[in-house]
Amino acid sequence: MNSKRLKRLKIVAVALAVFFVLVYLNNASWLAEPIADRPLLFAHRALGQGFSLEGLTGKTCTASRMLPPEHNFLENTLPAMQAAFDYGADVIEFDVHRTVDDRFVVFHDWTIDCQTEGEGITREHSLEYLQTLDIGYGYTADDGKTWPFRGQGVGMIPSLEQVLTRFPDREFLIDVKGNRAEEGRRLAERLTELNGNRDGEIAVHGATRVVSVIHEHLPNIRTITRPMLKQCLMRYIAVGWTGYVPAACQHKVLTVPANVAPWLWGWPNRLLQRMDQIGTRIVLIGDYGGESFSKGFDDPSRVEALPKDYSGGIWTNRIDLIGPAVRNRYEPPA
Repeated sequence: MNSKRLKRLKIVAVALAVFFVLVYLNNASWLAEPIADRPLLFAHRALGQGFSLEGLTGKTCTASRMLPPEHNFLENTLPAMQAAFDYGADVIEFDVHRTVDDRFVVFHDWTIDCQTEGEGITREHSLEYLQTLDIGYGYTADDGKTWPFRGQGVGMIPSLEQVLTRFPDREFLIDVKGNRAEEGRRLAERLTELNGNRDGEIAVHGATRVVSVIHEHLPNIRTITRPMLKQCLMRYIAVGWTGYVPAACQHKVLTVPANVAPWLWGWPNRLLQRMDQIGTRIVLIGDYGGESFSKGFDDPSRVEALPKDYSGGIWTNRIDLIGPAVRNRYEPPA
């Protein structure tokens, strides 16, 4: 090998070494400060009964697969929301359907057959009728041998108005059930009427058609759909090493599987800083593996496994367990 070729190879090697060092430093988490003192807690459906995740889909009735009760709260109800906030929730995720009388009811299931004593598709009933039902009617942990909450949830299905009026200064992530553009338009109108200047306290997720319309009418609220999430993450993985954050990631709530997050450039502090600067939140959910996105951080040991200074979001179905675990880890003893 002649001296000129050897010299060129040395120059290339040095240039590559400098390049990789610069990329490393540009994405080094230890060079970035946490964006907060502790993680932000997202309580899925407020505080509800535990349920089996096996074979779960977005339309599965979880009341019929309830685990043995550990408390008396029922998901998506006002008492459950108050309890979730009391346990340390920063944001509560709840579900809404547009009713036949053009209102929005807070209820998860596509039909009312499983969770209540009623029958039919949720959206095909009036709010007045839905609020006469027993939301605890269908809960069973032993295939119908016992019904521990039957009779205890009569009249407890709330409206969107009731939630936002009861908690005027709290944050919510609204899951819109449905895929019609008109639903997005009407929800945007209702949020404008009810919300005042609370754009930063409300976020919306759901079907692309609905969420896109809401974003068009309310551009200052955070949004997310699965296609948006995939587009953002794929583009960030491709170019994030430069420090550039794609426009597809702006003003979003990104639910990221815990086993995917460490592959994102700058994880955790540098990544969280970059997203925070464009109005976006990273929220960790359970590990990716084909399960429903309902899978969250429900075991306190998952909190202990996080980076010590992690300050992004945590998605949980068990705020009663995760709230105290986060408080014990991140807040100094009194």
